[in-house]
Amino acid sequence: MLWLKAFHLIFMVCWFAGLFYLPRILVYFAASEDPATRAQLAIMARKLYRFVTPFMFLTIAFGSTLIATNPGYYLTAKWLWIKLAGVVFLVDYHIRCGRYVREANTDTNRHSHVFYRFFNEIPVLFLFAIVILAVVRPL
Repeated sequence: MLWLKAFHLIFMVCWFAGLFYLPRILVYFAASEDPATRAQLAIMARKLYRFVTPFMFLTIAFGSTLIATNPGYYLTAKWLWIKLAGVVFLVDYHIRCGRYVREANTDTNRHSHVFYRFFNEIPVLFLFAIVILAVVRPL
């Protein structure tokens, strides 16, 4: 079980690294007026999105496997259901990142760098909440 937990955490860290950096690339993309710079940032965003998407699936797979090791406990724990709601939100956030990356690559971006700066902070809040729920288990 410790191996499962270790891999769950490793892939979660990798996924979050992408969730933190991807919107930051979009901040720079939206703030830039140089077409060559914008094109390079769009490519970087696309490659990063493709790179971190498997980490999302692996995080979910190892987390689901952990739940399966003791479903009687996990499925009755309130903290887990709140954590899973946060994970669902983060999957939606990840998909939104993909849409914004696609807009950057087709040059149809309609958001400002200020929007992306605020958008960039969302996963930080969820990271704090999810780690506290998983470690402290307050409910």
